[in-house]
Amino acid sequence: MKLGKICLSILCLSVCFLSCKKDDDGDDTVTVEIRDRAEQQIEDNNSIIEYLETHYYNKSAFEGNTNPKISELQIKSTEGLTISEDADSLLINAVGVSKKTVYADTDYEFYVLKLNQGGGEDSPTFSDNVLVNYEGFTLDNEVFDSAVTPVEFDLINLVPGWRKVLPDFNVAESYVENNDGTVDFVNSGVGVMFLPSGLGYFSSATSSISSYSPIAFKFELIHTTENDHDGDGVPSYLEDLNGDGEFTLANEDEGEDPTTDDDTDDDLIPDYYDTDDDGDGIPTIYEDIDEDGDPTNDIGKNGIPKYLDPEETESNT
Repeated sequence: MKLGKICLSILCLSVCFLSCKKDDDGDDTVTVEIRDRAEQQIEDNNSIIEYLETHYYNKSAFEGNTNPKISELQIKSTEGLTISEDADSLLINAVGVSKKTVYADTDYEFYVLKLNQGGGEDSPTFSDNVLVNYEGFTLDNEVFDSAVTPVEFDLINLVPGWRKVLPDFNVAESYVENNDGTVDFVNSGVGVMFLPSGLGYFSSATSSISSYSPIAFKFELIHTTENDHDGDGVPSYLEDLNGDGEFTLANEDEGEDPTTDDDTDDDLIPDYYDTDDDGDGIPTIYEDIDEDGDPTNDIGKNGIPKYLDPEETESNT
């Protein structure tokens, strides 16, 4: 479920090599062919739609349920069944229209079954930490990963689909402490995401998932924590300078404009992980001149925050 520590779009285009089991002749390797993302998206979308059209869920279990859990969700094949009397329980009807996003210069469609919005006030941004229960499964309904007790993840370290889906849900409304020391969370954001491989593992493979496999995740969003990955006083989501919901670096060798990425000083460290965003020798946190904990409101003579302007070297130290 996890990707590398720093999730950059450019890394997702790298070639993935998978090792095969050794045989008597020595160590063989298999090179996975990197497919065209746009072409693969068409194939994946067709597979997802076919799955949604041929599966249904126990819709009645969630009607009027203000505290649903993913453990209550059952998804079954329609083969040999007649469910026309409750067509809304067909996944294709329940998910509604596809969601759209752009990732790695590719137009993607994905689908979300929203079972509960979540009663809390907060929603995560694409770069925050989230506390979740979840279950990952393939379109063959094989579970490949799960957590039945809450686990915390940095959304930047997960497959891209999580960053596109969870910000549309709210966290739990409250919690109840049980006599045995456990905690029950009430009215969490609950849903299922159906992702093309390009928003999943794409060319990578695991022991349970082959390359280029569309996948799905059930989830309960319990809590979120705002991230400041480099501790510079600027929340990480605000360091997405081009507003694309990812932290990207421009590839100048391919003619990409470095002024449109998320690396102000072009040192190949995106701002969310760079303690001196403008490369002026003054750490960003010291360019919080009024010392209110927010460097973004300290505007310089050029009309931009001083921490993004290499000509501004005033420090609060």
